[in-house]
Amino acid sequence: MTSATGSQNTSHIKSIEDLHGPAGRLEALLNTGRDDAPFAALVCHPHPHGGGSMHNKVVYHAMKAFASFGVPVLRFNFRGTGLSEGVHDEGRGEQDDVKAALTWIENSFHKPILFAGFSFGSNVGLRACCGDPRVKGLIGLGVPVRAGGRDYTYGFLPGCNQPKLFISGDHDVYGPRDVMEAVFARAPEPKELFWVEGADHFFQPTPNSPAQDSPGARINIMQEHIRTWLRDHFQL
Repeated sequence: MTSATGSQNTSHIKSIEDLHGPAGRLEALLNTGRDDAPFAALVCHPHPHGGGSMHNKVVYHAMKAFASFGVPVLRFNFRGTGLSEGVHDEGRGEQDDVKAALTWIENSFHKPILFAGFSFGSNVGLRACCGDPRVKGLIGLGVPVRAGGRDYTYGFLPGCNQPKLFISGDHDVYGPRDVMEAVFARAPEPKELFWVEGADHFFQPTPNSPAQDSPGARINIMQEHIRTWLRDHFQL
């Protein structure tokens, strides 16, 4: 495949058999990337009780944004999801799963790490990655405040000094604009909040969007803004 920068990327996908967290083996896939890539990346999935897994469409498109620069990208299923061992732990043990994935990436690639997470995966991943010196940049997609009867809090953000990008649909019912802007205000610089117009939580068109709108148009906007941010902040 050809990267966004025009260089040739020979990335391919392989299953990872040796990623283990405290609850047992974690099912994982790696997009291998280039040997000379300056970073490696981790992408985390939304809530499994809503059908979230590493195969989620938003997670896939985030992975593709990193992979377009030849960056190796790890995706995995949280405990109790897919073939991952253990049971769901409402975001507590899942933070340990993220830390196990970071350690696997560190040991496998010896590169600084970039993180992205969608919905539940953004909250859990930001908690685990904020302040971790191995992680140089953070992306929260569809950052939730209240979803499925679950409240998500962000009191940890003031201590999160890495560059941060937040992308949400401007019709995201799980992270309303006024509430999300208040969350964003608590985060220190450097930071950016980008709204995808006419998009819901899943970066799909809202019911009142023009009929000719492509179902994939807004998720493509999300993906392209990730690429732009990565170029601007990490010279990819």
